[in-house]
Amino acid sequence: MTTHTDDLAVHTLVHRFFRALDLRDFSPGWTDGFLTPDARMEAPVGTAEGAAAVRSTEEALLRFSKTQHIATGILTDIDATDTGRATASWNALMTHIHPDNTLFTVGGHFSADLRSTDAGWRFTRMAVHPVWTQGEPPVLPAPEPGRREQ
Repeated sequence: MTTHTDDLAVHTLVHRFFRALDLRDFSPGWTDGFLTPDARMEAPVGTAEGAAAVRSTEEALLRFSKTQHIATGILTDIDATDTGRATASWNALMTHIHPDNTLFTVGGHFSADLRSTDAGWRFTRMAVHPVWTQGEPPVLPAPEPGRREQ
């Protein structure tokens, strides 16, 4: 049964995840409180799953000296049949500061699938959908030879 507690837990998870990105404490296991081990991260620059999703998230953020991610308008749809599944979406404003102090800002929204675990709600899929950008995006590294995007 869907409860207000479940809805609040998903909202809190979104905000805690964005705060963790900006605090940049990427110690081993930092995503355990947010993602399932098989989580899939989808972004305009590529898609990654599991441990690769964690690495790609860290690598993307470390291209900047600072970031600030703001989530608003979180909408949830928690399965009332007790399957332990949910979806969520929210608007996001993502400000990234290059090492030379210039800005790259993205406005858009996220969509996510979640699963209830013994430790609470966790993301199984998260996708960012940019609507607009301002400033210069980061310079991306060249793909490794023989490496395919998933």
